[in-house]
Amino acid sequence: MRIEGLRFGSIERAVHLCVDMQRLFAEETEWASPAVLSIVPQVARICAHAPEHTIFTRFLTPDRIEDAKGQWKDFYRRWASVLASRLDRDIFDLVPQLRQFAPPARVIDKFAYSGFEDTALQTRLDEVGATTLILTGVETDVCVLATALTAIDRGYRTMVVADAIASSEPGSHQACVDRVLARYREQVELVDSATLLRAWKP
Repeated sequence: MRIEGLRFGSIERAVHLCVDMQRLFAEETEWASPAVLSIVPQVARICAHAPEHTIFTRFLTPDRIEDAKGQWKDFYRRWASVLASRLDRDIFDLVPQLRQFAPPARVIDKFAYSGFEDTALQTRLDEVGATTLILTGVETDVCVLATALTAIDRGYRTMVVADAIASSEPGSHQACVDRVLARYREQVELVDSATLLRAWKP
């Protein structure tokens, strides 16, 4: 999927949804990846552009394997090192460079990939009358993708900021951008942060 700019016109009634930019994925855990820090400057610029129109999601893990639902139990048997009971609770915080934006930005926690897993996100979007979601964060091929797919299903104009998303698996990141998101061309726009910031007038 090529970066083609704003194919659906001016940006209106938009919310910036920043997915899982947390210490959990940036620092010394089994899930840490340098990909997170590589996009912090772009994400921070978008947050600074409209902090009052930004929502952060945070991925939380259960305390124990037994607290997980269904197939998530097998998932956490594989990733037992990141169970909440085995980590400092502060590791779930946003990376330091982004904390300054919340508040006014909202923070919504979830225990699954999609940001819509917690009904608080939909409630907030309804409150502000959002029709457009601007997605940044990690990981492209996991939580960003899951959130984008739910946004598509719910009828949102879905904008993915190409230089403000990343994954610990570069090949999977590229395949998601080039192949998977390309399947949703009528609903998804892939833009760069410079284009977004020039066009978005909150």
